[in-house]
Amino acid sequence: MIFGDPEGVNVKIPDTNLRRVCRGEHQARGFSMTELLIVTFILMIVSAMAIVQLSPSYQQQEANAAMVMVASQLRQAREMAMAQRRDIQVQFIGNDQIQLTRFNLPAGAGQTVLSTVPIQAPVVFMLNPGTPDTPDGFGNAAPIEFGGIAGGPPTMMFQSDGTFVSGTGVILNGTVFLGMPNVPAATRAVTVLGATGRIRMYKANPTGWIQ
Repeated sequence: MIFGDPEGVNVKIPDTNLRRVCRGEHQARGFSMTELLIVTFILMIVSAMAIVQLSPSYQQQEANAAMVMVASQLRQAREMAMAQRRDIQVQFIGNDQIQLTRFNLPAGAGQTVLSTVPIQAPVVFMLNPGTPDTPDGFGNAAPIEFGGIAGGPPTMMFQSDGTFVSGTGVILNGTVFLGMPNVPAATRAVTVLGATGRIRMYKANPTGWIQ
């Protein structure tokens, strides 16, 4: 047993704390720049593949949304004409807008623009080359065709009895074609049967049309 100051005695105490600190620094050093770049590159490739795979699905959704919007505006015009007992004019403005206008009474009291609605972008009024006519057979000479007239007569409107007619009272059957440039699968159509105001929606497929 040694008491006091043990002169000449070399006591070596293991520096366990120092080794623990060094080991911790080694474990916590993180990723190198090269590793981060590789991971980022892989994520970019996976994201690009996902976008390419999902793009047709997004196009279909956009085309469907535009078709529903056009049909909804036409139905709204018919319902307002019947409810308000007023003629409601339908105008297709440019290649992507629908405007509804009410003819006020008495005659000559002017008109009231009720709404101007753009359709779902990037869909526009258009007819892709080779697109067949719909099963209703109302014509396909132009993106908008009513009464056999490209673009339709100057005035087209729903009457209080629900019929769709020209400004001179002629019953109008017609079709509004929708699509995206160079994307035949996104072709859509909305038809109007003038005698009753019935509105139908169609989707293009490789063999023709489906409702």
